[in-house]
Formats: sequence, structure tokens, C-alpha cells
Amino acid sequence: MAHALVLCILTLARTGAAPIGADGEAPDLAQHLAALRAVGAEGRGNADASRAWRQVSRAGATALPSILAAMDGAGPVSANWLRAAVEAIAERTILAGGTLPAEELERFVLDTRHNPRARRLAYEWLARVDAKAPDRIIPVLGDDPSVELRRDAVERALVEAVTLFDAGRKPEAGASYRRALTLARDADQIGSIAAKLKELGEQVDLPRHFGFVTSWRLIGPFDNTGAKAFGVAYPPEKELELQAEYEGKGCKARWKDFVSKDDYGVVDLNLALGKQPGVVAYALAEFSSDRARKIEIRLGCVTAWKLWVNGEYLFGHEEYHHGMELDQFRVEAELRQGRNTILLKVCQNEQTEDWAQEWRFQLRVCDGAGTAVLPSATSTTPAAPAVSGEDHGSGETAGEGGER
Repeated sequence: MAHALVLCILTLARTGAAPIGADGEAPDLAQHLAALRAVGAEGRGNADASRAWRQVSRAGATALPSILAAMDGAGPVSANWLRAAVEAIAERTILAGGTLPAEELERFVLDTRHNPRARRLAYEWLARVDAKAPDRIIPVLGDDPSVELRRDAVERALVEAVTLFDAGRKPEAGASYRRALTLARDADQIGSIAAKLKELGEQVDLPRHFGFVTSWRLIGPFDNTGAKAFGVAYPPEKELELQAEYEGKGCKARWKDFVSKDDYGVVDLNLALGKQPGVVAYALAEFSSDRARKIEIRLGCVTAWKLWVNGEYLFGHEEYHHGMELDQFRVEAELRQGRNTILLKVCQNEQTEDWAQEWRFQLRVCDGAGTAVLPSATSTTPAAPAVSGEDHGSGETAGEGGER
């Protein structure tokens, strides 16, 4: 949907009015940008946005930093309009033999206060007109909050590691791969690095690197006949009495400990609680934090789920067997200093197909860039080094300078 909108907008760019001038800006640029930022879901404000976009897209290249900055805090639909305006102006300027404001774009890229995708867009156009820009910029982006830009820094670190490995300099290659691992946040890069380190005789603690919660208390099953229990508040939603016993579906439901041994923190509820259709389970984790802080809880789940942190309901998703993937859902949350609780309700329906028998989830705690937020030492979940043989000390956030 978003891709189609961008293509539509770019088509308008090629058929729209001529630009005001190589260095000019459309009149009332701020007003038009406000209209683009105001566009909402389900087509709300699209007519005004279309008119505003035609004006913004006529601006000269000097307007690019202002348009990019308008992406800060913009919704996804607005961001598509703004991105397309940047693409239209930059493409038209280059085709006409003009120049982009390289210095301003570089300052924008390096300013981490701006929207990560806007910074990435600015970088791509800057690199297109200045071949030396990547050599200046990428080396300083290793710990960047923008995953889009950090990825390039990891790729550069991996080139160095591969060169050393191919030259037979395995100790130096191992050190380069470990450095790349501290920077990496994308699963494909992390998996590739972990495989290379394993080849070099080092084991990577993937759950710790990602921030997966692996130690849980589970209770169930409760009844979900007819998939009606998504809105039913079973006792764990009302109280967390770990010694309590409740009437479950064909059993007495009691809390039990479960530790996932999966590299990606997957909790198989069929394995933990027994396989049967039309059921509900609850998973509880304690998470200690040495300070109050904002986090993201990222989870994958193949069935319907609800999430609470410290007893506050945050979000739920009622859908069954449409697949599960890493970071499938992202929910913002706040930890308080000291002990916190994460409670997840996971439903299973009564479908009989082979592919509908999975009942599992994975959950991790991280910051907005995907950097693992690790529990403090008082938590019931121990924190071990991410790479065996490496002593990085203790702390709460895995990041630059070694996993902690």
C-alpha cells in the first residue's frame, strides 16, 4: 500500500508543473508541509495533501533539509508523501545538472535528533552526489540510533573481518567479528557474524545479544473453546498469586517454571503445557531495572495475544496462525526502578490443519534501535557474556564497547 502510494506520487512528480527555480522554494512551504504532515489514515486529508505535495515538489534543492525535517514525528502516510517530494526534487535537480546542498545534507545525516528514515534518505542522496561521503560518515555511525545507517557501519566492519579471515589472520578476524557483533542489530547480520565466530571456535549468546526473555513462569491451560477467551479475564489477569491453583481446562492450573533453550528465545507452549486445541496460557517474567526507563517490547507470536507490564494492559492482537517472525510486534513500555512484571496471554484456537498446531511466542526487551536492554543483577534471569571467553562486565544495555 505504502509502496503503491510512493509510485503514484512519483508519477505525479514527472507530470506536474515545472519547478519554481533551481534554488527557489515553493511559496508558503511551511504551510504545505503542515498539510502533508496532517494527512491521516483511511485517506483523511489526502486531497489537501495532493495539492500541497504538488507545491512542495516544485521547490528547489535548498528546500530539501526542511522537507526532510518535516518527517520528524510524521505518521507513516505523511512520511511517504514527504519522502516522495524529496525524491522528486533531488531526481529533477540532478537530471537538470543542478547541485544538491551537500553540506546541509551531511549535517542532517549526522544529527541523530532527526527521523532515522529521513537521515537514511538524506545519506543516500548525499552519497549519490559525493562519492567520498560514505568514507567520512559510515565510520562514525557504529553506535547510531538509526538501524538503517548502523547497518552500513556493520557491513564495513564485516568487510574488514572477512579480509582478515581470508588472509588467515584468524585472531584479528575474530576481534573484528566481535566488534561487528557489538554494532549489529539486524537479525541477518547477527546470524552471519555468529556463524563466523562459531567457525572460529567462539560461541555467541544470541538470546542475550537480542535481549530475549528466556526464563518464564507459565500457567494453563484455560478454556478457549470457540476462540471466545481473548476477552475473558482469567485469574492471572486479576492477580499474580504464584502459589495459587485454579480450575483450568480439564486440569488444575498451577504456575510452573520454564526456561527456553532456543537461540531466539522461542517458548513452545505445546512442549511446556501439553498440546490441545482451544486453550489459553499465561506467561509471566520478572524483570529488574536499576532505573526507570522507556523500552520497547518486541514479540513474535503465531496466535492471539495480550500484553501487560506492571499490571497495565498495553496491547493485544487477535489473529491466529498467520505466521510468526522476529520483532513481528513492537510495543512501547516503561520500566520502573526495581522489580517489573511482564505478563503475556497466549491463545490457541481449534483449527485442525497441521500448520495450525503451533502455539508459541518469543519476546525481547530492547530500546528503539533494537539494542538489548538487559535485566539488572537482581533479576531472576541471569546476564552472561554474549561471546564466550569475553568478560564485558555487567550493566543493562548491550551496545558499543561490548555486550554487557
